[in-house]
Amino acid sequence: MKIPFTNELFDLSNSLAGDFLSKFEHPHEALTKIREFIISLSKTLPTDEYTEVAEGVFIANDASVAESATILPPTIIGHKAEIRVGAFIRGSALIGNEAVIGNSTEIKNAIIFDGVQLPHYNYVGDSILGYKAHLGAGAVISNYKLDHKTVNIRSGDEKTDTKLRKFGAILGDFTEVGCNSVVFPGSIIGKRCLIYPLSSVRGIIPHESILHTGGVLTHREAD
Repeated sequence: MKIPFTNELFDLSNSLAGDFLSKFEHPHEALTKIREFIISLSKTLPTDEYTEVAEGVFIANDASVAESATILPPTIIGHKAEIRVGAFIRGSALIGNEAVIGNSTEIKNAIIFDGVQLPHYNYVGDSILGYKAHLGAGAVISNYKLDHKTVNIRSGDEKTDTKLRKFGAILGDFTEVGCNSVVFPGSIIGKRCLIYPLSSVRGIIPHESILHTGGVLTHREAD
C-alpha cells in the first residue's frame, strides 16, 4: 500500500497550516519544519484577534486556557480552543480552532487541525492530526523507537525509512482512536477510521477502516 498523499488525508482548509502542508507530498515530510513555520505564521496573526501572552506564545482572544496549563514557545492556539487543567504544550505546536487539549495531555512539535479533541491523558509528539480527529482517554502516540533508530513507515513487508528519529503518527480527518490505545511511531491512519480501545496500531491503515481490538481490520460502511 502506498503512503497516502497530504491532500488525501486532510481538507487543508481546516487549519492555518493548510498552505504550509500543501507544499509537501506526504505530511510527515513537514515535521522538521513545524517550528520554523509556527514562528513565521505568528508574525502574520491579526493583532486584534490574538494576544502574545508570553514570548512566542500566541493565544486567540476567545480561546479558553486554564491557569494551570503550561504552554512553551513557539505555540499558536486558535479561536475558541479549550486548553484544560494540567495540559502541557511543549512548543512547536499549532492548536486549531475549537480544539480541546485536556487534563494531563502533552503535545510537542505537532499540527492539530481545527476541531481535534485530545481530552484526557493523551500524548501527541511529532505528529499531525486532521480535522475533528479524536483520541480517547489514555490513548497515546509514540514517537521514538526503543532501538533509537530512524522511524520506518510499514506497509505489509515493505518499509520506507523516513530518516526521522522522531515521528509519531499522521491521523486523517474524522479519525477516532479508542481509549488506552497505542499508536506506534511512523503510523499513518487514513480518513474516517475507527480504532477500537486497547489497540496497537502500526503501519498504514486505509481510509474508512475499522481496526478491531485484537488487530482485525474491516471496512467502515458509510454512516
